[in-house]
Amino acid sequence: MTQRNFIALVTGGARSGKSAQAENLARAQAKLHDLPLIYIATAEPRDGEMEDRIRLHQDRRGAGWLTVEEAKDLAGALRRTDGQGVRLVDCLTLWLANAFEDADVADLCATLSQQADPVILVTNELGMGIVPADAATRRFRDLHGWMNQAVAGIADEVWMAVCGLPLRLKPERNDS
Repeated sequence: MTQRNFIALVTGGARSGKSAQAENLARAQAKLHDLPLIYIATAEPRDGEMEDRIRLHQDRRGAGWLTVEEAKDLAGALRRTDGQGVRLVDCLTLWLANAFEDADVADLCATLSQQADPVILVTNELGMGIVPADAATRRFRDLHGWMNQAVAGIADEVWMAVCGLPLRLKPERNDS
């Protein structure tokens, strides 16, 4: 079995600071291992608002990131970029929405478990709101929750961003 490196999952609500926290974790891993930074973008700029959101993320990251755009074949993008640097995947929620019926979470988790270079993943926390009114949205919310649980299960660290504050959920700190 291949020895894998660090995997972290960062979750939170909209505008919670999760992407900024993930970027900080990726920069720390890049510095620790003297590796370049790779941003795997799952968003597709389908309208002006999404283009603005993408630009906001690009501006905050700044220079020094190689960007790989991959809306559907996330496991393939991770395999192709392994050995090239620290990867930041932003985000699993958009990947699941893009791939939906074809999204293979088991393949994603197997791929993550075999990575040599660090991977930081961003996802949304969708399960804390009201129950969606229609069956398709409930199915997406349920699949999303199961995906988050599966990735969190193999991650070395899990973080949640709330009001711009990062909270470490896994592993618990042992400050004694």
